[in-house]
Amino acid sequence: MKFPTGGIVRERKQIRCDSETDSRVWMGESSMHEFFMKMALDLAIKAKGRTSPNPMVGALVVNEGAVVGTGYHKKAGTPHAEVEAITAASGKTSNATLYVTLEPCCHYGKTGPCTDLIISSGIRKVVFAMEDPNPLVAGKGKEQLKKAGIEVVSEVLLQDAMRLNEVYIKSITSHMPFVVLKSAISLDGKVATSTGQSQWISGNEARTYAHQLRDTYDAVLVGVDTIISDDPQLNVRIPDYQGRNPVRIVLDSTLRIPLTSRVIHSISQAETIIATTAQADKDKFDKLTSKGIKIYDTGSGPQVNIAILLKKLLKENHITSILVEGGPRVSASFLSEGLVDKICWFIAPIMIGGHEAKGPLASIGISDLSRAPCFKISYVQQLGNDLFVEAYPEKVNEKLCLQE
Repeated sequence: MKFPTGGIVRERKQIRCDSETDSRVWMGESSMHEFFMKMALDLAIKAKGRTSPNPMVGALVVNEGAVVGTGYHKKAGTPHAEVEAITAASGKTSNATLYVTLEPCCHYGKTGPCTDLIISSGIRKVVFAMEDPNPLVAGKGKEQLKKAGIEVVSEVLLQDAMRLNEVYIKSITSHMPFVVLKSAISLDGKVATSTGQSQWISGNEARTYAHQLRDTYDAVLVGVDTIISDDPQLNVRIPDYQGRNPVRIVLDSTLRIPLTSRVIHSISQAETIIATTAQADKDKFDKLTSKGIKIYDTGSGPQVNIAILLKKLLKENHITSILVEGGPRVSASFLSEGLVDKICWFIAPIMIGGHEAKGPLASIGISDLSRAPCFKISYVQQLGNDLFVEAYPEKVNEKLCLQE
């Protein structure tokens, strides 16, 4: 099954040349830069879901029109893409061009600065897609290369690179995780029957894809009602799966979660975090923590303070992305607070009907269509008989009028 690259829409824009000796980039060179940058982006996406909290980065070394070395950042703590590509070039870097999807770093972290290696390698030109939003870099890498006499070309396939690293950009600039809201609905917009049955609205292909989504993000989040009604494992169930299961997060303001829940008894597979309030059952609190469950108190209540929770998850657990799989109340809460960065909707070709059957949002709803929150569809794919739709809110982080 082909995994989408985040609904990337390619926009051909003018390429900015930062060389002091060349004020323009000819169309032929522009097309060449885009050709090789596309290769670098394809390399970067190989590590989708593996590099957090770092960005996905791909790189390649081109000498006299031929690719002589490629590389990508595989996961945090491993060599950066530039190091992989230059090493793979095996000494063929003199007067070569380096294509990289992100501005090369110029600071010491778990690894040394890539700019030093680039300068010492004899590379004469660096073409990158987007500036690194990390304040430790943010243009400094580019300036260091230029001072060393290396020609720098930037903003090649900029929009593609930004979409590729939307999680990294959100987390590094706002100090909040990137939130994806996922739901499976019928053609008439229902997530369950009047009796609460929801397994399974979508087909096998869609459910497999949903597990691939779990593999992509750092954490998966549900409300306690989902735990009580379905007792889900919230792990990745793909044949021969070799990845890592996401952290499991449960919203539970009073700690109603059953001690027999599978998310509690399978913490060896993945960490489980429960977000609660000061109204939590103290005896239950002690029993859960004794089992190795991490509990975050988000305030006085009555509901879990989602914004406080998200900040804690990034700061204390380095969780940069969350897949929200909660029920109608949880989904409405995230949307109402303006905390959704993207939605992933699975639409099944069935009709459920009924006034008592639940829709994906448990809210009073809007009364004026002109105030309806709007989304921009970026990607649509057929999965078996179902449709997968990816969309972004037109006004990100704006509280939505779902409860007028």
